[in-house]
Amino acid sequence: MKKNTRFAFNAYLQQLARLNGVAVEELSSKFTVEPSVQQTLEDQIQQSAAFLTLINVTPVTEQSGQLLGLGVGSTIAGTTDTTAKEREPVDPTLMVDVEYKCEQTNFDTVLTYAKLDLWAKFQDFQVRIRNAIVKRQALDRIMIGFNGVKRAKTSNRSENPLLQDVNKGWLQKIREDAPDHVMGSTTTGGETTPGAVKVGKGGEYANLDAVVMDAVNELIDVVYQDDDDLVVICGRELLSDKYFPAGQQRAGKQ
Repeated sequence: MKKNTRFAFNAYLQQLARLNGVAVEELSSKFTVEPSVQQTLEDQIQQSAAFLTLINVTPVTEQSGQLLGLGVGSTIAGTTDTTAKEREPVDPTLMVDVEYKCEQTNFDTVLTYAKLDLWAKFQDFQVRIRNAIVKRQALDRIMIGFNGVKRAKTSNRSENPLLQDVNKGWLQKIREDAPDHVMGSTTTGGETTPGAVKVGKGGEYANLDAVVMDAVNELIDVVYQDDDDLVVICGRELLSDKYFPAGQQRAGKQ
């Protein structure tokens, strides 16, 4: 490690120690991160990936329990003939019990001396280190959210390159907690049996738009079907199947 790198790295360690209220020497051992630092880190992770800003993240103090989701579950507009009856207010909120269990996820990170030497010349040395780690944490969280199906005691990155065994993701939680809202696959006792939803010639749906239309009409409550916040999230391969034929036609005309 170069001399100027050592100065920059020592300043980085001093900043970490100051934020957590510990001595620099204690950074080499285990210590509890200050709650304010935890929240700041959580905010940084969410802001480092635009998609995560759309995800509702609720901090909890217990490792496991029930998370009461507060949502809109009813319409409130109406009319009342007050000559015949009193106006009756409606509680629009919907409380849904959701089981949760917080599991430890390791984000062990190493930076080589060569990389530190490369970054040490920049004034934002500390920010570069933080951003590199935080960005990868955010991307990994998204990857687990879409692909995670279980939590192994020791995950295997080679066998599960999409982090399928690090933790249960958003889609797996839907499969287990709301199986009626899932097309294709079936989940019983936490075990998911894959099932294909065939789209295109000879399939159940003519195209991807038909799948979305059916999902909106059949899988979500009527109260939400016309919500202008609805979005469709789909994989790049599905979009390729949708737009590639159109691209081929335009290329042929040229």
